[in-house]
Amino acid sequence: MLFWHIGATTAFTRYAFRDPNMDLRFLALGAVAPDLLDLPIGIVGWSVFQSVRLVAHSLTFGALVMVVVLAVTRRGPRRKQWMLFAVGILLHLALDAMWRAPETLWWPFLGTEFTPSGFATYGAYVRDLIASPVMWAGELVGLGYLVWMGRRIGIADPEVRRTLLRTGVVSVGLD
Repeated sequence: MLFWHIGATTAFTRYAFRDPNMDLRFLALGAVAPDLLDLPIGIVGWSVFQSVRLVAHSLTFGALVMVVVLAVTRRGPRRKQWMLFAVGILLHLALDAMWRAPETLWWPFLGTEFTPSGFATYGAYVRDLIASPVMWAGELVGLGYLVWMGRRIGIADPEVRRTLLRTGVVSVGLD
């Protein structure tokens, strides 16, 4: 769920922090990082894990990323960027409703097993996901927000796109 994670994370964070200079590149990367890390491992190891939500979908991982950011960065713009990465990871867990998978969310504190998806094969899992109206609704909401924000910042202008890609900052109000 790419658009759901990036769009909803961006909307929530921009509203909550009200920082017009936040680097949305780091936030977006954090918003998809748990899937980028866990998905390949879960696919290859489906017979073992029966899930694509593994370590990167745990609070332990999100907290560890925050601690590392605090330990290796100094106060300033770099720390701010990497903290947005960590915030994106933690919001990913909320947007995935990970409280419904407590063994994974609280890994390793409830044991070393991950909450199984309930599907015997990865193919069955994907078919169920593709058929899910909730998944498609989330994607539409996330994409809708990103399109709305893109139109407000004038993303059709090549200079606006270059600035967004170079700085991660958008010039649209937070109202």
